[in-house]
Amino acid sequence: MIGKTFDVIDKILTFFEDWTLFISVIAALLALFANVVLRYGFNHTLAWSEELVRIVIIYTTLIGCGSAVKNRSMIKIDALVQLVPFLKRPLNYFSLLATLIFSVLVVYYGWKMAALQVMTGQKTIIMRIPLVYLYATLPLMGVLMFIRTLQVIHTDVLEHLASRETV
Repeated sequence: MIGKTFDVIDKILTFFEDWTLFISVIAALLALFANVVLRYGFNHTLAWSEELVRIVIIYTTLIGCGSAVKNRSMIKIDALVQLVPFLKRPLNYFSLLATLIFSVLVVYYGWKMAALQVMTGQKTIIMRIPLVYLYATLPLMGVLMFIRTLQVIHTDVLEHLASRETV
């Protein structure tokens, strides 16, 4: 039951992550390409393209965190695991627990920061996009990381149980 639920959630989140990242990066590349062509071909620049690229970099970094957890691409130091191999499983679970705690903190404080942006009503300088949209990606990233970490924990536990049954 939980496995099927995680499979459905994984398909939905993968679709969301892949397509939003693809569309935002393509939009930034097109804006940057147009800016380069206009700058060197017509001696005119688009001021908003650099701001758009900056926003896309922030967005892709935050949304990409969920994909990094899913693909087990998070930065890890494995020197201790290489020296003491039997600590691999406990350290892996500790790392996943730390990721869960981090994601909860990001949701909590990201929500507070987004709420602060709603109260202040700040906007970006050139494109006049409300900053609440940018700050709202923080709790979204935290939720994505939390769900992806639960999926990884579920997979690890199933693999551990399956390896114990075959031994």
